Amino acid sequence: MAANWVPATVIENRKLTDRHFALIFDAELLPFKPGQFARLQIEAENDEGELDKFANPYSLINTPDEKYAEVYFNTVPEGKVSNALAALKPGDTLEIAQPCVGFFVLSQIPDCKHLWMLSTGTGVGPYLSMLKTDEAWERFEKITLVHAVPYANELNYSELIEQFAAEHPDQFQFISIVSREDHEGSLKGRIPALIENGELEAKAGLEINKENSHVMLCGNSGLLNDTKAVLLKRGMDRHLNHKPGHVSSEQYF
Repeated sequence: MAANWVPATVIENRKLTDRHFALIFDAELLPFKPGQFARLQIEAENDEGELDKFANPYSLINTPDEKYAEVYFNTVPEGKVSNALAALKPGDTLEIAQPCVGFFVLSQIPDCKHLWMLSTGTGVGPYLSMLKTDEAWERFEKITLVHAVPYANELNYSELIEQFAAEHPDQFQFISIVSREDHEGSLKGRIPALIENGELEAKAGLEINKENSHVMLCGNSGLLNDTKAVLLKRGMDRHLNHKPGHVSSEQYF
């Protein structure tokens, strides 16, 4: 199905840190599955200084039944789309491609007891959408959400995550990882190394294994490649439609 661009109106653009934003907007979205993404398109200056249209993909944090759409993004120095999005004010307009697409969704995850949701930076976004649904809590005995960031102030959406923990205290746990500073309650380092040295599993009180676990990875290419390599040593294979496995991934940046 070809993408169709539909108009969207900004409701709110929350600045969460110097480079992180939550963009909330109103748009007529087609039905989608939590975890899927859509391209956002906006006008910005091209290299010749003329207005042009640019687009990037972003996962939705909202669920299909929520009134407004929401994306969590960060700006990059030369990013035309991210910087243009960061400058948006309530009432401004942009475009969103419909339908949303992607296979990083719970319905693609094989049945298992323990679901691990590992993320870096804004890669936590699609998990938040999934965890707002009944499907997540009906299918898995234990869900561990792991969010790795350079600095503690980038552990955004803490209130929503605390809500998941309060509503599902025996089923859900959240583990934060801060790599560039000490932060009370957080592990320090990179996700692959913390799996390899056992610190992540010790913190969770659970093992990551092919017998009862499935690992979802969302974030930068370093997270994906290095973590897959560590898990491969445990006999955990990449999950494919034609070949069920133990590791699903979505590259964010």
